[in-house]
Amino acid sequence: MKELNYNDIYVSEISGRYINYDHLNEFINALPQEFKIKEEGKSVRSESIKSIEFGNGSHRILMWSQMHGNESTTTKATIDLLNYFKKDSTHINEILKACTIKIIPILNPDGARVYTRVNANRIDLNRDAQDLTQPESRVLKRVYENFKPDFCFNLHDQRTIFNVGETNKPATVSFLAPAFDQERNNSPSRKISMQLIAAMNSTLQEEIPGQVGRYDDGFNANCVGDAFQMKKTPTILFEAGHYSNDYNRDMTRGYIFKALLKALDTIAYNKILDYTVKQYEAIPENGKQFVDILVLNPDFTVNKLTKSGIVAIQYKEVLKDKKLEFVTGLHVFEKEPTEIFGHKTLNCNDEKDMEWLKSNDLLNLLV
Repeated sequence: MKELNYNDIYVSEISGRYINYDHLNEFINALPQEFKIKEEGKSVRSESIKSIEFGNGSHRILMWSQMHGNESTTTKATIDLLNYFKKDSTHINEILKACTIKIIPILNPDGARVYTRVNANRIDLNRDAQDLTQPESRVLKRVYENFKPDFCFNLHDQRTIFNVGETNKPATVSFLAPAFDQERNNSPSRKISMQLIAAMNSTLQEEIPGQVGRYDDGFNANCVGDAFQMKKTPTILFEAGHYSNDYNRDMTRGYIFKALLKALDTIAYNKILDYTVKQYEAIPENGKQFVDILVLNPDFTVNKLTKSGIVAIQYKEVLKDKKLEFVTGLHVFEKEPTEIFGHKTLNCNDEKDMEWLKSNDLLNLLV
């Protein structure tokens, strides 16, 4: 594959964090006829859940995004992937001959419309794999059973709190080969998931060295990834995270696109055995040591401080008039780490930093 120029692939009309089908429909409806668009079912509020299928190869890959309605980065990456496959090249044609790809860009359209993790019944679809209480969960199960995928890609976003290992590097992309049992043993399908992740990591390390993490692999049969791994289908969890000053996640979107393309490339050219389980296990686990804003040397009331004597501030994403706002609030750690990192660090002994705090109305959080 020759070097690709991502700027030629990036779909600029679809950007930002707030993404629903209103933003995608024009692009989807304009896809060439080789892309088969289908309504797979409806959401709680009767909005269409669509899929796009393309390619005619024996390797069958199923992807779904925005199972959590407020996790849109991977949706944008799948749009870029569709845009790439609209083009004509030897590399593209070879993948399409080897693979059949089915993408559900938004599984939870009701949650996407109001920017919530849960669906309209306030159910987390990624905890509904066994009970199947929700129409969206049943749509995914039906697509899985009818399409009979050889690989499943479960596409998500993760919060800005995650770092790689114990380093001060953000987990810009994280992966997981979900467990299939409580003991977290390695089945043949889970090993394949690990090898594919190792392949994607090899590409991403060239782009964002040290910024790829491994997500927690605690087993939960109600999670879709674990459920599909239990069915012996190699399944991968993708988590799109934070890149410096990229709160719209347009940089991260590009890294997810490149990871997806590397995975398809590895599958199409039968290169999975070129990568090992040990390479996967060498990816550091995610830590939870980041906050959005770290305030040092605050001369304020003690109850605002962490044990380390600093103030930790985190953004909350709030949808207002169909626009996303980042609202600041104090961060409470589940378990305070020994060292805390800030995506932005401010020092109260610095006049410029104090001016920034004042101009952004943050002093009220510190007193």
